[in-house]
Amino acid sequence: MKTVCIFAIFAILGMPIANAESTVEIVMEKTTYSYCEKLFYTINVSNVTGNPAIVHIRDSTGKGSSAIPISITNHENPVPALIAFNENLFAPGDYFVDVEYEGQKTTAGFTIVDSGKKCLPELLKPIVANWIGGSISDGILLDAFERYADKEILEVSIQITGDNIDDVYIPSWVKDLAFWWIEGGIADEELAGSLEYLMENDIITIRVQNT
Repeated sequence: MKTVCIFAIFAILGMPIANAESTVEIVMEKTTYSYCEKLFYTINVSNVTGNPAIVHIRDSTGKGSSAIPISITNHENPVPALIAFNENLFAPGDYFVDVEYEGQKTTAGFTIVDSGKKCLPELLKPIVANWIGGSISDGILLDAFERYADKEILEVSIQITGDNIDDVYIPSWVKDLAFWWIEGGIADEELAGSLEYLMENDIITIRVQNT
């Protein structure tokens, strides 16, 4: 009789029962992504216990990522990916987000399609950041774009060699443009298009050494 009364009191007051089973839910931002886009989803939980949720991302064959701990600090916990999907790491097809939290498991699916969109690789961002900070030269930066950027998004028209790499000149104001790109203020296409324009108009150029 006492147990029934306690449950009735909790129900009337709208208070959670201490031993109630935790629930977990995945809410996807969208279910179809193309290359250059970043995965975004929210983990909703009924109880915040201080323990993390464990996430795995897998493809339709079952091949997946290692365990990813996600801090659960609220009933709704947004999870933005840091790196965009690219064709070198993700083939087009169906993928799944598996979440385990407090003994409960749930899964949500999404699809990656190849829309033909090209993007600059994430590995260029720390290189650009070092260039902005003065740790690497203009020539090394341009050489990195030549090596790593897909020619369909950025064609480096200046041929970089060991003889001229120290003579490459990029105006200092271009660092503002590069900083906006790192911060997400401009898209990959905008940075790439600006660099191509500056090279074509001899604003980014090889300085002629006086003899």
